[in-house]
Amino acid sequence: MTGIVNVITKKQLKAFVDFPHDLYEGDSNYVPELFIAQRDLLTPGKHPFHEHSKVQLFLYYKNNAISGRIAAILNNNHNSFNNTTDGFFGFFESINDLQVASTLFDTAEHWLREQGATTIIGPVNPSTNEPCGMLVDGFNDPPLAMMTYNKPYYISLMEAVALKKKVDLLAYNINTDEVGDRPLLLQERLLSRLQQKNITIRAVSKKDLANEAKNVREVYNAAWDKNMGFVPMTDKEFSYLANDLKMVLDEQLCLIAEHDGKQIGFALAIPDINQILIKVRRGRLLPTGIFKLLFNMKKVNRIRVLALGVNKEYRKLGIEACFYAAIIKRAGERNMKGAEASWILEHNEMMNKGIESINGKVYKRYRIYEKPL
Repeated sequence: MTGIVNVITKKQLKAFVDFPHDLYEGDSNYVPELFIAQRDLLTPGKHPFHEHSKVQLFLYYKNNAISGRIAAILNNNHNSFNNTTDGFFGFFESINDLQVASTLFDTAEHWLREQGATTIIGPVNPSTNEPCGMLVDGFNDPPLAMMTYNKPYYISLMEAVALKKKVDLLAYNINTDEVGDRPLLLQERLLSRLQQKNITIRAVSKKDLANEAKNVREVYNAAWDKNMGFVPMTDKEFSYLANDLKMVLDEQLCLIAEHDGKQIGFALAIPDINQILIKVRRGRLLPTGIFKLLFNMKKVNRIRVLALGVNKEYRKLGIEACFYAAIIKRAGERNMKGAEASWILEHNEMMNKGIESINGKVYKRYRIYEKPL
């Protein structure tokens, strides 16, 4: 058998989720996604994304063996919020074969045109609120938690199917021993100034995580509303994410800024659990993977700053600098050797300069592609 198969059955979905494990066999930088998490993310009725949008999965078989996969995605919330008719692709994986890649994209593009889409953008898995972007520079290390990884030859495949760069997303490496004392000294002065304006910064409460998540969602949707490709998260989507992160969440790495008791900003960093997941064979937590996750958390020596935002009217007051300083201090207390700040839009000058001021250096680059349909 050679050709495209629409993913319909549970058996086909399992094959879709498992294909990367075979494709990346022997790649020391590959981190398997957790099977349960990927299965639920792609299953209507399991993940709230499907309540407002549509996803169609495709597999490509060559000589009776799976050789590629892709998801065609119609994100109705994105199109309503941005007043666009965009289509998206995600979860793309392929052997180094242009015919396989071309057929997968032709199939996804045809499906999207049938849905009324006039552009294809990606990769997003399945939106910019989840892992997204194709790695185009920085293949020497495994990805950190909730970041993507792919074969270097994907770049030439994208170009061959006429996809063009839309924007690059930057990942910064921050070594704790290179940061110096300046951020912590600056934090003391900034906190004093903020307190005079009745602005305080505190750690999140895991005991009240449901309410905390609801308030943080409002800040998230307000702070990111001008970002490329942004789409607000629904209550259910944000609660789903918060529940997923609860087991690995360090309260001192999730910070909230408040003005007179109202949340105006937040920062979220998480331990790099990929250092553990890289050893969980084929993404299966059972029967032994769950123990690796639970017993090895203390061995994790890096964190990822995955979200940091402040409402527009409160920017340039130093809240962002205080967030970074507090996270750096906490990382030092836990004997972390470093952090990754990702992802940052390449044209977000204020955020990029802020990270560079604490000796952060771009060490990975991810790309979002686009193509008119």
